[in-house]
Amino acid sequence: MQIAYKKLTEAELDTFIRMRILQLTEEYMTEGKTVPEGVDLEPALKDFYHRHMADGTFVSWIAMDGDKIIGTSGMSFVEKPPYFGCPTGRLGLLSSMYTDPDYRRMGIARELLHRVVEEAGAYGCGAVQITASDMGVKLYTAYGFKHNGNFMQYTL
Repeated sequence: MQIAYKKLTEAELDTFIRMRILQLTEEYMTEGKTVPEGVDLEPALKDFYHRHMADGTFVSWIAMDGDKIIGTSGMSFVEKPPYFGCPTGRLGLLSSMYTDPDYRRMGIARELLHRVVEEAGAYGCGAVQITASDMGVKLYTAYGFKHNGNFMQYTL
């Protein structure tokens, strides 16, 4: 096994999207939720990634074993008014962290995380945020992420 890392390109996008849907499905099931019937995320994901890869506000590193994608990561760049905790106002929103179950516990997710966090720093982000799955909390905590007990969300 020879694991290689590369930036996501349009050539891998369809597989990346399938893996994103697998990740979301796995997280839903782990939380005891049922995936809503009739919700097809593929067109919306394809639109999102095409637009944001083109304008530079989304970047992804993927892990490959030969021609097979075995791990994914994603970082969206957003901007809000600067504040003391993030004087640039630029934030990285981490997403799409997924490793094929046959390749877990090999350091792949950590390497992917490191690469997209570096991308956020290069973009000028003052912070990186994530809504972590139960499975990911240990990875993110070990990397240095801190819980933010005030995070709240209102669903429309």
